[in-house]
Amino acid sequence: MRKPRKIIPGVKYHIIARANRGEMILKSKELKEMFLKVVQRSRVKYKFVIYNFCIMGNHFHIILKPLEGQNLSKIMQWILSVFAVKYNKTFNFKGHVWYDRFKSKIINDIRQYVVTFLYIMQNPVRAELVKDPLDFEYNGITFYINGIMDLFKPP
Repeated sequence: MRKPRKIIPGVKYHIIARANRGEMILKSKELKEMFLKVVQRSRVKYKFVIYNFCIMGNHFHIILKPLEGQNLSKIMQWILSVFAVKYNKTFNFKGHVWYDRFKSKIINDIRQYVVTFLYIMQNPVRAELVKDPLDFEYNGITFYINGIMDLFKPP
């Protein structure tokens, strides 16, 4: 039996979700855009703030804060399931898209927030996809620099 997810109202979470079998389901620009559109659509149904994100080929990271009365698990279930349906329909696939339930870690204080923010920002550098995080298009910091603020809140 899995442990229940620890939920604390009003906190930020570091969310990670990985693709099933480590497949590169988010490798192309089009699939990353599809994922972002699903996240954008979820904001009509649920109220939350995104502070940073990074969409890699086989996983993503998000710093997310559900707003009052919102449920983290329902938000993420909606995002992951709607994306999975769209992905499977696009490629005429069936079955699981995501490896497991998403991982979430509570961000307790400003130090942990900064560490998490930088960890997410540096993800494509650690993966040796770019030398500078600003060169990775689907990184929250790149959106900040380019003034694309419709998806999330500045740090």
